[in-house]
Amino acid sequence: MTTTASPSNVIVDTGCANLSSVKFAVERLGFDVTITDDVTLIQQAKKVILPGVGSAKHAMANIKAKNLVSVLQNLTQPVLGFCLGMQLMTESSTEGTSDDETACLNLIPTAIKPLEAQENRLPHMGWNTLTSVSNHPIFNGISVGDYFYFVHSFAAPLSEHTIASCQYGSEFSAAIAKDNFIGCQFHPERSSALGSKIIQNFLELDACELNFSSKNKEQTKL
Repeated sequence: MTTTASPSNVIVDTGCANLSSVKFAVERLGFDVTITDDVTLIQQAKKVILPGVGSAKHAMANIKAKNLVSVLQNLTQPVLGFCLGMQLMTESSTEGTSDDETACLNLIPTAIKPLEAQENRLPHMGWNTLTSVSNHPIFNGISVGDYFYFVHSFAAPLSEHTIASCQYGSEFSAAIAKDNFIGCQFHPERSSALGSKIIQNFLELDACELNFSSKNKEQTKL
């Protein structure tokens, strides 16, 4: 009987993402990756990518329908969220609902609110620079002033879990992290060479690197 080895890297099929572009971005770097909503494959993967496009309300409904909530909440390997995937890692979001908050995965203690863009047009769409970058290993080779591609109208505020920030009318979290969970508000798969660098950093990440000190996390690259 032939057995199939579990993939090292998986992209979670949330039913609400441009999965093919994320898969291509990973494969272009020379890594194998599998798109799946299979519980066993997700649990056994060495690295997990959580993408997302659309509203948190719709995405969480899909995740619940696929019975993936507790699966994702209990992952111990490195997990990287892209855009909405990052927002789903938080406690809650007001996106996609007019009268209440959508409960998210509650992996990183912050909440998603409307982006305070002031006089700027929403959504915040296009290239923008990082205004701070921590020493988190996901940002190896990335500096303040580097450009990434954003598409969003909601954002996480600055908090102790912010590992990079951006400004568009106001400062917001361009990336957040807690333990093995890392989220980028921008789209690494659409951010050219620097976005590819983020993905490569993640896929080459040794899980023990995530045990960095709070002091290092607060340091900002100049």
